[in-house]
Amino acid sequence: MKSAVIISPVDMGARKALGLRSGDTVRVWQKITEGSKTRLQAFEGLILSRKHGDEPGATFTVRKVIDGVGVERIFPLYSPMIDEVEVMRRSKVRRAKLYFVREKAAKEIRRQMRNLRKDPTANTDVAKAPIIEEKNEEAAK
Repeated sequence: MKSAVIISPVDMGARKALGLRSGDTVRVWQKITEGSKTRLQAFEGLILSRKHGDEPGATFTVRKVIDGVGVERIFPLYSPMIDEVEVMRRSKVRRAKLYFVREKAAKEIRRQMRNLRKDPTANTDVAKAPIIEEKNEEAAK
């Protein structure tokens, strides 16, 4: 009888059972070591791709947008530095790799910037503020 070889201190069966797919929105809790302290940091985003199936070298790419800048991270599925992977939402997608989302997001941002340049009164709070003050002064008289 063979003894089981432990490849990783992670419960590989539980990670495999997550069934991560492209289009899922996940929150990955990663262990961050700073000096002698260890803390957990969350990275929440959309899974763009899943590579290498369920083998020990399997990875998944997660993308999120921070302050208008797209950030992607590649996580090894069975890494001991990953504490937990929470599936927030599942989406039905028709592609195995969602790399087109990068260009789609960039086009959307360019379109928004173009609209801001065309319409200088796009910020309605600033444009309406003087008018409101004038009405208030007339009401006070």
